[in-house]
Amino acid sequence: MTRKLILLLPFALLAACGQKRDLAPPPGEALPPAAYGSDHQPTAEELLEPEPQAAPERSVELRRRSEERQDDPFDLPPED
Repeated sequence: MTRKLILLLPFALLAACGQKRDLAPPPGEALPPAAYGSDHQPTAEELLEPEPQAAPERSVELRRRSEERQDDPFDLPPED
């Protein structure tokens, strides 16, 4: 019983170290300045949101079964 407790203790401590409050810059520090020409200062939450280009949505359906590949006219052998 004691051995199991000793093995589970690091995992319990690791699970307890997560923060549950809003992110904010450290005391005495400020958020990055607004982009040049912009009058909107983004918040910490807005800065953490990935841009659409960083996480694009899938636009094609995945193949559900194996199929023969179509001939690719651009798959040419290297020139000598």
